[in-house]
Amino acid sequence: MKKIVILVLGLFVTGLTANAQSTDSFIRFGIKGGASFSNIIKDDGNNDFKTDYLVGYHVGATLDIKLLENLAFTPELLYSTKGYKLESGLGKFTQTTHFIDVPILASIKLAEGFNVVAGPQVSFLLSTNNKFENGFSSAEQQIVEDESDRFKKSLLGGVIGARFDLSNKVGIYGRYSLDFQKNNENGSTTTPEFKNQGFQVGLGIKF
Repeated sequence: MKKIVILVLGLFVTGLTANAQSTDSFIRFGIKGGASFSNIIKDDGNNDFKTDYLVGYHVGATLDIKLLENLAFTPELLYSTKGYKLESGLGKFTQTTHFIDVPILASIKLAEGFNVVAGPQVSFLLSTNNKFENGFSSAEQQIVEDESDRFKKSLLGGVIGARFDLSNKVGIYGRYSLDFQKNNENGSTTTPEFKNQGFQVGLGIKF
C-alpha cells in the first residue's frame, strides 16, 4: 500500500508541474476541506454497545486529470479524523482516530456542474485518542499506532458521493466512505472489531 501513496504523490508532483506550465484545464491541482461525521459498524466479538456519530474534520489536496469530456481521474491526499462516541451508566467514552486517506476516484459529469464520484480508498492509521468522562473526572490517552499492534495500520475501503461546481474554481461536495476491512481480527472490550464509516461535506478550490 505504500507504493500507492508513492504513486499518488508522484501524480501530485506531475500535476503541479503541468498546472504551472499549462493554461489548459486537463490537469488541475486543488485543495479541499470540511466536516466529517464518523461512526463504526461493529463486527463479531465482544461488541455489545451502541455508538453515536463523532464530528471531526478533513483537509487535503486533490488532482483533477481530465480523461474524456465527462470523465476525470481524481486522486486525493487527505488528513482525516474518524471515530465514535458512546454513553453508558459509567460515563461517556470518545475514540478519535487520525488517518491519512488516499481516495483514488473517478469523477463522472452527469449535468452542468453536477458530478458523481466513486472509487477505492486506502487509509493509513496515525494515532488514536481515547477520552473517558464520568461527570466527576476526565481521563485521556493518546496512542501512536506505529508503536502499537492493536489495530491494523492500513485499511482498504471505498468512497461514493457527489460534487457540485459553483464555478470553474469552487465546488461543494458530499460523500460516504466505508472500510472494507476490519480494524483488527480479535475483538475485545478494549479493542472491539469494527469497520469505519462516515460522511464528509466540504468545499473544494481548484487552481
